[in-house]
Amino acid sequence: MAFRLPVVAEPEMPAGTLTSGSGRLPKWLKRPIPRANSNHLTDSLVDELNLETVCENAKCPNRMECYSQQTATFMILGNVCTRPCGFCAVNRGRPPQLPEADEPQRVAEAAARLGLKHVVITSVTRDDLPDGGARHFHDCVIAVRERTGATTEVLTPDFVHCKPALETVIDAFPTVFNHNMETVPRLYRRVRGPKSDYRWTLEMMRQVKRYNSDVKTKSGLMLGLGEERGELLDALADLREYGVDFLTLGQYLQPGEKYLPVVRYVPPEEFDELADLAKAMGFAKVASGPFVRSSYHARDMAETDLN
Repeated sequence: MAFRLPVVAEPEMPAGTLTSGSGRLPKWLKRPIPRANSNHLTDSLVDELNLETVCENAKCPNRMECYSQQTATFMILGNVCTRPCGFCAVNRGRPPQLPEADEPQRVAEAAARLGLKHVVITSVTRDDLPDGGARHFHDCVIAVRERTGATTEVLTPDFVHCKPALETVIDAFPTVFNHNMETVPRLYRRVRGPKSDYRWTLEMMRQVKRYNSDVKTKSGLMLGLGEERGELLDALADLREYGVDFLTLGQYLQPGEKYLPVVRYVPPEEFDELADLAKAMGFAKVASGPFVRSSYHARDMAETDLN
């Protein structure tokens, strides 16, 4: 059965808001290409070790900057996702293979050769696996820490069909556990697909702290999908109520014609204002800006002392 996006009401927008109807990006979303050659080094290393990065698969606008700084967000468990999210450029369908047994060691080797001090590991969603890939996350965290001594961050799927598997990930003691809320409740299933569950997203963050209170928690939202100001602030308040430490807010950019359209381009000064509001709510660290993504400058957050 085809996945259909439900019709939703038009959001309330401030007068004079820039939208995607002009067909051109606003000036604050245009960036120079980094001149450093380190981006080629990172790209070549990822190819040599047969690894995937979310930078390439999700068409991240920061990938050249991050590659030029010899960093990347490793994407494990293949490059085919079982979820039909309306915003994501990663291939979707039935993954063709089981997790590769040597992938944790290859991720650790890449991290060592890049000299990374903080390693971010994410994945496609694997609803086809009994544990959603939790054991593979666990093994990757352990391998990276043993090989490099780096701090680690996992950016996981929601494990909604295998909720107890979450503890397997936390047993590896990642420095940061990250799961993106992505959007507000009204748009949740439209953006994240029919299997998503807003309340479980929140409860999962609380469960992480119950399993190990020393693990830092993090979540992020994309703006410009049609969310209204009040419901966005309510969603941020929910994250704080469930103990989330760090927050990222960034501009949604449509990766292709078949994906959800941009409803609004949020100006930089509004991102700054939202950062101030979020900090006032009690988030220990907030990254908010048009080009902010969940793993962008992640090491800065990981090093934040919560005491």
